[in-house]
Amino acid sequence: MISNDQTYPGWQAAVYHALPILALILAAMGYWFGIADRYIIFLYHHNMGPGFDTSPFGWVTVSRYWMAGLVADGMIVVLYTGVCWLLGRLLPGYRPPSWWRVWVICAGPLLVVLLLITMTANQPTLPAANAAQVALATLIGLALALWLGERAAARPRELAWLAADGWGMMLVLLFGGMAEDVGRWLAMGAVGRVRLIFGGFGAGVVWLLLVTALRGWRKVPVSSTGDVLASGLSITYLLMPLIHHGLGTDGIFYITDSSNFFSDAPLFQLGVWVIAALVALGITRLRRALVRQAPAL
Repeated sequence: MISNDQTYPGWQAAVYHALPILALILAAMGYWFGIADRYIIFLYHHNMGPGFDTSPFGWVTVSRYWMAGLVADGMIVVLYTGVCWLLGRLLPGYRPPSWWRVWVICAGPLLVVLLLITMTANQPTLPAANAAQVALATLIGLALALWLGERAAARPRELAWLAADGWGMMLVLLFGGMAEDVGRWLAMGAVGRVRLIFGGFGAGVVWLLLVTALRGWRKVPVSSTGDVLASGLSITYLLMPLIHHGLGTDGIFYITDSSNFFSDAPLFQLGVWVIAALVALGITRLRRALVRQAPAL
């Protein structure tokens, strides 16, 4: 990740970048938790079938609370990345402040205000543990969103290639997480769903290989393993929840529960992230090897 104090603006510029980000996130979260109808936004007592607890503090609903933070961060991905990319293209000398400076400025106010909103506004108010989950998820997602914005401004021509990598990694991450249910689907005889899971994962790998071939043909510099993985994480866990919120809710605009994007088993989810990191590592090593061999071809 980029961090060069001689090239990138310092704390004053970071404040100017942080203020609209804070305003947008707090406006969205303030509306969802403080003003909107909780029965609509978080689908209280929504019938999802047996085993799904959608009461205000059931496990399904609790996940919707912290997923709201990722949806808000998805807005930052779209707007901040778009603005930074545009400025990077139109103003060759433009450099945004380092992502971590903007994040540090946002972190304190977000933590305090999100805890206040979720623990005092509307009914029911959230216990401290649930409120902390909301704040933590929002801060983690914001780091990814700001990283992508910095990259978009610093290397605007690379953004499309990173996005292409990100969509492939998204398939790896999402369908890798779905593999948790393979045993259950097989027991139910739902072989088609199992094929879909492995096919989706394989499609992600094939897509990354196709992007690798296209990068080589266009002689695009090799992105780092961290960049490829972070792009996939940003699209999977920030942009996709936002798309679901805006386009996949039949106009109700509720917040998704976490099972659409994360495994319910923490260790399994950790394994998915490890596998995704290995895929990103493998694809970047392949690209570097192809670059080394290119002069001899």
